Amino acid sequence: MAVVVQYVVVREGIEKMTFTSKKEADAYDKMLDIADNLLPFLQRCEMEVAETDWEKLAFYMANHKDELSSLLKGGAQVKAETPESTKKVSRKPAAKSD
Repeated sequence: MAVVVQYVVVREGIEKMTFTSKKEADAYDKMLDIADNLLPFLQRCEMEVAETDWEKLAFYMANHKDELSSLLKGGAQVKAETPESTKKVSRKPAAKSD
C-alpha cells in the first residue's frame, strides 16, 4: 500500500484544487488571495459588468501578476508567440519562364 500526500486548497468550504507539492498549493492559495483582493477594487469601476466576469478578470490579473506588475511600473509588455508568428514564410511570386 502506498501513501500519497496531497495538499488541497479549500475556499469557503469548496475544494478548489489539489496539489502534490506544498509549494504549489501555497502559490495557488496566494494567487486566490490576490484575486479576492482585486475583486472589490475592480468593482469600483463604473462599468456594467456581470459578477462572474469581474471574478474572471480578477483571477486572470492575479494569475499574471508578475507581468501586470511590470506593466504598472512602466515596463514593456512581453509579447507571447502565437502559432502565426512562428510560421512566417517569405513568399515571392514565381518567375515566369518564357
